[in-house]
Amino acid sequence: MSSPCHTSAMLVVFMALILGVVADQSKERGCDVIGDESSESQMERALLKKLEPLSQMRFNVTVEKGKTENYVYHFRVCREVNSNLHDFSGLVQMDRQSGRSTVIGRINETQVFNGSDWIMLIYKGGDSYGSHCSGEKRRAVIMISCKRGVTASSFSIISEALEKEQECFYLFEMDSSVACPAVESHLSVGSILLITFASLIAVYIIGGFLYQRLIVGAKGMEQFPHFAFWQDLGNLVADGCDFVCRSKPRNAPAAYRGVGDDQLGEESEERDDHLLPM
Repeated sequence: MSSPCHTSAMLVVFMALILGVVADQSKERGCDVIGDESSESQMERALLKKLEPLSQMRFNVTVEKGKTENYVYHFRVCREVNSNLHDFSGLVQMDRQSGRSTVIGRINETQVFNGSDWIMLIYKGGDSYGSHCSGEKRRAVIMISCKRGVTASSFSIISEALEKEQECFYLFEMDSSVACPAVESHLSVGSILLITFASLIAVYIIGGFLYQRLIVGAKGMEQFPHFAFWQDLGNLVADGCDFVCRSKPRNAPAAYRGVGDDQLGEESEERDDHLLPM
């Protein structure tokens, strides 16, 4: 009885191991910066994270030079071009005539740095040169320039530096918005507060007007929210301004003098009775 149970347990463990290996192989690898993981700088981690939106895209460019050279370059950002091979190839050259593929650079030997509006991604550890560049390993340099509003475009090869004895490289370029600097807000704190205050006032007036008109049924000036309160407040402000801004006391005599009764003199007792006919 124990033998069938033991066999079943072994089968379960074996299937779990197979599923674990398949899951691990199906997971796409990302860029690994040259050196120990602990030596990666915060800048390098930030740049690799910034490039993540491009990781699911594939880029191709065809180069023809007469009848002897006819290549297609396949490129992915921090992902393997052919994940089934598990060779860490990030940029591959395919000869269309012979069908031979050459790894130009691998994502497990990555360098990355940036400027104000560009990011440079370098894949090292490619297949070795034959008779060129002292037989060293190939490497790809991809210059990603800022272009707002474009996720990625214009992938092309610029040159292949083979004239040197060492440090040869393939140079590519492309445009992408991920290389653009963050747009800084030009609004000051005061401007933001004013905009917020004005928005709150607009909401208060419009909302209060609709409430007074549709719910309360007010008409005319009564539709203004808290009309009586603001009317009283205006009167109080006017009184306060009158009290503060006047330059002389309220009980001060006027600067001019009116014509009083004492200035008119006594009424003349003279009569014009002699002018009347007798």
